[in-house]
Amino acid sequence: MEFISQFVDIVLHLDKHLYSLVAQYGVWVYAILFLIIFSETGFVVTPFLPGDSLLFAAGAIAAGGVLDISWLFVLLTLAAVLGNTVNYGIGYLVGPKVFRKERSRFLNREYLERAHAFYEKYGGKAIVISRFIPIIRTFAPFVAGIGRMTYMRFQFYNIAGGVLWVGSLAYAGYLFGNMAWVKHNFSLIIIGIIVISILPAIIEYFRQRWLQQKL
Repeated sequence: MEFISQFVDIVLHLDKHLYSLVAQYGVWVYAILFLIIFSETGFVVTPFLPGDSLLFAAGAIAAGGVLDISWLFVLLTLAAVLGNTVNYGIGYLVGPKVFRKERSRFLNREYLERAHAFYEKYGGKAIVISRFIPIIRTFAPFVAGIGRMTYMRFQFYNIAGGVLWVGSLAYAGYLFGNMAWVKHNFSLIIIGIIVISILPAIIEYFRQRWLQQKL
């Protein structure tokens, strides 16, 4: 419970924590942010790491001159693209064995199947769309690897999705981060970003339950 409360505190007060990290580690904060985004997109066992909210918060911090928005965009886009590439590779090599198992010690099969259904519905565009949906974005490249999606086709959507995801959220934080209302209500904005990002998954969940009840 203590870990959960600490994690929630970090997510909801990313601006304060990032300022503390910058004060403590200086330019090494870029490496820390790189590792978080890389891990959140690169490993199916870490979908709980902050993604959307972290990008917005980093952009907002950059608006105050503490970080450089151009370096953030380049480094975090690279982290997102490399993360998905590693995830795809893992899925390509070991995914089929994992997917056949009814139970897995480290993977949530329900998330895996949900990502698979999402991928089947949207095809290659799922790699781009999933960038904006927590949990699904962590599993989508893994499922693409399992499905043996053509590597070059995967990379096309992977790069496009990474640029759109990092660019839209980081620059949104950068453009609006200095506004007084944003500064005074930053925690509420972070909560709003989290709610909006998971809303499609919630809607899909209740839609599936409604369809099952009709059968």
